[in-house]
Amino acid sequence: MFQRVGPAAYKDNLDNTILLDNYFGNPHRKFKSIHVAGTNGKGSVAHMLAAIFQAAGFKTGLYTSPHLKDFRERIRVNGEMISEEDVSGWVEIYGTNNELWKIEPSFFELTVAMAFDYFAKQAVDVAVVETGLGGRLDSTNIISPELSIITNIGLDHTALLGDSLEKIAAEKAGIIKAGIPVVVGTTQAETNKVFDEVAALKLAPLFYADQEYKVTYALTDFEGNQMLAVEKEKKKVFPQVKLDLKGMYQQKNLPAVLKSVELLRQMGWEISDESLLKGLANAKKMTGLMGRWQVLGYNPLLVCDTAHNAEGMAEVVNQIQQTPFENLHIVLGLVKDKDPGNLLRLLPPNAVYYFTKAEIPRALDEKELAKMALNFGLLGTSYPAVERAYDAACNKAGKNDMVFVGGSTFVVAEIL
Repeated sequence: MFQRVGPAAYKDNLDNTILLDNYFGNPHRKFKSIHVAGTNGKGSVAHMLAAIFQAAGFKTGLYTSPHLKDFRERIRVNGEMISEEDVSGWVEIYGTNNELWKIEPSFFELTVAMAFDYFAKQAVDVAVVETGLGGRLDSTNIISPELSIITNIGLDHTALLGDSLEKIAAEKAGIIKAGIPVVVGTTQAETNKVFDEVAALKLAPLFYADQEYKVTYALTDFEGNQMLAVEKEKKKVFPQVKLDLKGMYQQKNLPAVLKSVELLRQMGWEISDESLLKGLANAKKMTGLMGRWQVLGYNPLLVCDTAHNAEGMAEVVNQIQQTPFENLHIVLGLVKDKDPGNLLRLLPPNAVYYFTKAEIPRALDEKELAKMALNFGLLGTSYPAVERAYDAACNKAGKNDMVFVGGSTFVVAEIL
């Protein structure tokens, strides 16, 4: 599993995906789809769009990765996870037939095949499909979607996708299909030329969402939900959009969602403003999204977030700095196949750190992490297990303090 062992598990071709799809009768052709790629925000955008489709009355599939608590989070229909019986039954069918097929798919390839087969059998009206890694060679990239979305580009998985924003953009741009509209969420000088060239080559209409939609002000209600005003080309189009996703960075994801809905309406999808606003206000509730600025408790304030690269962590640190607290406690664990310095240099020195490691082979040793953190002025104690680090932070924190848990998806998964 890539999630557990890292780059060694990555497959850089679609051969097994195509074979599996053929063996199961090409299920990806039996439902309409939306394809979502990007370095950060693709999971949030996918969940928001799925919630909007659900609110509009469409039977909606949602494929995302990785999972946090339960494998079945990856495959949902109308927010409901695939059943344990459907998972085990599908694996049994695959296992029996693979004696004849004799292919050796990765965990991710198998999961995509399972998802597409399940969506076809459930006769979904539409499936929102998030890429796993990259785009061009991602197992999900056999679909011909109604719409392709690329949220943004950051330096993540550089060993596999390339060591520059341009190279990574080229991999993500692999989801752009001939004649199919593509929405790019964030305008970036280094990557625009890549998207412009690929879209022109494929005659795919290209839209930069943040050039059209802008959040002009933001407030939070007493439950911590965001209340946003949105303009399009300097005209107020949504005076009050409620988001139940509490991360301030969702304001950067929202334009991609709004532009996507605008284009889907032009294609004939019946999505009213009422459905749009209902889906956004209930995205977390309707789709089960976890781990995005998720508040776990109060007195002290307990928050976790799965941000695990420099761009994502910068957004999280910005929100931490805008949150009132007396003392800050950070439970931190990283993986060892990325450059820890990229994240450590962003973290606030005015915090007490609880260095730890998740129970996966990729986890960076907590003592090694503590040593590296010293170079950035981050001081704390190391703990061999996430639960021990979390308990220590909660025990030490006063009722007006904040405890933040993050650095790795897997640290957050263990807390949840």
